[in-house]
Amino acid sequence: MSAYDVAIVGGRIAGASTALLLARAGVRVVLVDHGRRGSDTVSTHGLMRGAVLQLSRWGVLPDVVAANTPPIREVVFHYADGEEISVTIRPSEGVDALYAPRRYVLDRILVDAAAAAGAHVLHETTVTELIRDTSDRITGVRVRGRRNESMSLHAHLTIGADGVRSTVAAETAAPVILKGSSASAVLYRYLTDLPAAGYEWAYGEGAAAGLIPTNDSTCVFVATTPARMHSLRSSGAEQAFATLLASAAPSLVDRVADAKRATSLRGWGGIPGYLRRGWGDGWALVGDAGYFKDPITTHGMTDALRDAELLADAVLAVLSGCGEASAFEAYEGTRDRLSRDMFDVTEAVAAYDWSLHKVRHLLRDVSAAMSAEVDHLQALRPLSELVS
Repeated sequence: MSAYDVAIVGGRIAGASTALLLARAGVRVVLVDHGRRGSDTVSTHGLMRGAVLQLSRWGVLPDVVAANTPPIREVVFHYADGEEISVTIRPSEGVDALYAPRRYVLDRILVDAAAAAGAHVLHETTVTELIRDTSDRITGVRVRGRRNESMSLHAHLTIGADGVRSTVAAETAAPVILKGSSASAVLYRYLTDLPAAGYEWAYGEGAAAGLIPTNDSTCVFVATTPARMHSLRSSGAEQAFATLLASAAPSLVDRVADAKRATSLRGWGGIPGYLRRGWGDGWALVGDAGYFKDPITTHGMTDALRDAELLADAVLAVLSGCGEASAFEAYEGTRDRLSRDMFDVTEAVAAYDWSLHKVRHLLRDVSAAMSAEVDHLQALRPLSELVS
């Protein structure tokens, strides 16, 4: 039996970042993840300005750059009617460019930084149940390790950072307070010898596509509604990919065809977005466990990093004597306020019922939602104050 201040379930972006910030503040943290250290996972890869700002403030951005993550200094929007719009990424304090690291790069950097700060990290360890006291307060987790050994990890607070199929959210019956109805079904693969200007997004009738330059290759994706994807895949995944790419991005077809395939096609079936209640008696949620939206706006990783710091701030307040309700309500309120506009516009984009004229306006709304988030992050007190 081990005792900690905080037990975090899930060692990907949201969980590892929360562990990093808390451990740097001297909090006794255990971080539990069922996967192997440095394993890959499905991802949009793209970090937006807010995410790069966070990594810079935390001092881990140099490690991302050192891993040969290519800088993104331009975003190109392709429309099926032939229009192309290029936007240059303007450098700002802490953000010289955007980046799109592979997850086996970014997740490992964050986990290793958390461990270096003093967090106890347990990979290949599965949570079997939450521990409760006589008042039904969550007081830790029971886990099964890589050698099938059972352990009880007691903690003052338990954080669920374990994704869309969160055990913590399920075990606490965390209610959904906002549920979407739109979803993207996605096919993607990695290609080499495919130069890209930066992030390249493409939109056509009922479909979207994109190029994302990452560490060792370029991720190419196509997306549409689950119903249309299911219909197209009846003729095979490759045919579905080709049809959607031609529909969304006719100007990219030849470039993609000329590139070398590094992987086979992979897919994501799509689920509607949601916002869950973010806390309860002895527990809190962060990342996709508490807030998930469709990946078509490529903002989930950015939100996970944002909310990790918001939650770490709340946890430090609780451990310093502030009431849980007060601290966690503030966390949830800020999370929801910063998330709502992006959630709503993502729902509209992921409906795939727009005209090209309408999607141009929606993308401007996406940009506006990002700006509000960056403004909030830039106003946060310096990390040196957060962890002092």
